[in-house]
This record gives sequence, C-alpha cells and structure tokens, in this order.
Amino acid sequence: MAKWQKIKITRENGEIVEAQAPIIISASRSTDIPAFYADWFFHRLKVGYSAWTNPFNGVKSYVSYQNARFFVFWSKNPKPLLKHLDELKKINCYIQFTLNDYVAEGLEQKVPSVEDRIQTFKHLVEELGKGRVIWRFDPLILTDKISIDDLLRKIENIGDQLKSYTEKLVFSFADIALYRKVKSNLEKNNINYQEWTESQMVEFAQRLSELNKKWNFQLTTCGEKIDIDKYGILHNKCIDDDLMIRIAKNDKVLMDYLGVEIDNTFEGIKIIKKKDNHDNGQRDFCGCIVSKDIGEYNTCPHLCEYCYANTSKEIAVSNYNQVKQNSLTSETIT
Repeated sequence: MAKWQKIKITRENGEIVEAQAPIIISASRSTDIPAFYADWFFHRLKVGYSAWTNPFNGVKSYVSYQNARFFVFWSKNPKPLLKHLDELKKINCYIQFTLNDYVAEGLEQKVPSVEDRIQTFKHLVEELGKGRVIWRFDPLILTDKISIDDLLRKIENIGDQLKSYTEKLVFSFADIALYRKVKSNLEKNNINYQEWTESQMVEFAQRLSELNKKWNFQLTTCGEKIDIDKYGILHNKCIDDDLMIRIAKNDKVLMDYLGVEIDNTFEGIKIIKKKDNHDNGQRDFCGCIVSKDIGEYNTCPHLCEYCYANTSKEIAVSNYNQVKQNSLTSETIT
C-alpha cells in the first residue's frame, strides 16, 4: 500500500489532525459515490478533506485533497454527476461505468433501466470526451437462469449502442467461492449460481472476440488469472497510469509522481515511463496502480443481490439514510 505524504489539516470544527494527502483518489471500489454521494463528494472536495474508516480495524483517519491530481470514479449509475459537470470538468478524472443487464433476473433491482443508463453513458461521453467513460460488464454471472448465450446477447445489445462512445469493455468472471459476502448474499437471496469453469471462460472469450469484430473495442479482464490474450483480450488495470498520462500529460506534478518523462524533441510526443506504479496491496491478478480509496463498505443502496461490499441490505440502507440526512456535514460515508 502507498505511504502517502502526511500533512496537518484543520477540521471544520477547528481541530487540527493528521491526514493522508494522496495523489490519486479512487471513488470508489467500496460504494457507489457518483450514484448516491455525488453532492457529498463535491462538498468534501470544496472543503478539502474527508474522513475514512479502515474496514479491517475500524480506525478513523483523514484524507486531504490538497495534493490530489487525479480521480477515478466507479459507478453503476453516474447520472448524478451530470449536475456537477462544471466541477467535474475542473479535475482530471475518468469514470468506470458498470453497465450490466440483469434486469430480467432481478439481480440489480435498484439500478435504472438499461436504456436510461445507456443515455447517461452517452451524455457523459459527450461532455467529458471519448475514452474518459469506460464500459464494464462486471461481473459475469452464471445461474440457472443466465447462460453464456444470455450474457453474450445482453452484451451485444449494449455494445451495439455504445459502439461510437467507448473504446474498451472490461469484464470479469464471477468467482463466487472466493468471496464470502458474495456467496452469502446470493444464497440468502435464493440465487442458484454456478461457478465458471475454465472451458466456459475460454468459450465465452472466443465468442466475445467474434462479436467484437463489429465494434473493435479493447477487450480486457479485471483481476482474472486466466490468459485469453490469443482472443485479443488483455489484463486490465482499472486505476490506469497509461490512461492518466493520455488525459493529463500536461500535469507535471502528476507525471513526476508517475515517473513519466515527456520528450518533445522528436516529431510528436515520446512518453518514457521510468517507474512501476503497480499496487501490490490489491488482488494477485489486479493490474491497478496505487491509489487511495475514499469509500466505505455497507453504504451502497443499489442492493445488488451478488454484492461484495454490503454485509446486509438493511445495514447499507440505514447507513445511506443517515448520510443522506446530513450529506453536507458528514465527513465520512457512514
């Protein structure tokens, strides 16, 4: 994990405390900040800090935005970001947009319709630019009601509509046995899931690659061990220094942090990377670079049946309602 610079900040109550001051902020793997906490986020950005509770030891700490140079948003419904476009355009960022279709099976009962989310995707691309909104169909779940054929049909429907709006499709195969909360939530909600076999993964990859001939997306997997590059499918890094360089190459502070040298002596621009920014604190096959996540578990009221971030729906809704009532005074999403 990164040891970010520590600085002193003054809380809104006047107390002086120590805070981490990260360069790259993830918002968030732990909850859907754009969907439910966009007002909170932009208020905290203006204030200059937020608080964060370590999920492993319960210790509260503070995160300063003083040094932040890049933000990565994760969301299943980033539509609330649209009312913050002026603020959004002032920061270096991109959005990981998880646009699945589990409507008929009821696995994501609280997300808007597929059609509505596709329109949000397009609107964000039109405002922020192509490449800054990344399509995820994640996770890929097999059940007694969802086959490989079904998944490919769903992906084809969305892919046909996003053809001119995205450059990449990120996916992962639901590995349910490894995630206790996912397994518990699926069983609690009577979802008859199936684990993916390697042969099924290969079949899916081969057929998705064929579909992709009409889109020409960059196909990537998130945190997957299986090597399916012969089908043109690469291992992704969702917190991606290459994309950051592309978006913010003129930000010298960020480039220095990433260990990037921009050489303008040649015709065009030559980018030289001198540093490995990989985050060794993530899963074994995660390609992400180091960032600081500011989200909290048990706070996402999407209430997806397979959720890995909520222990229970009741706790998530209770925490959300508490913050909703005090969204501009709460330092943290709990």
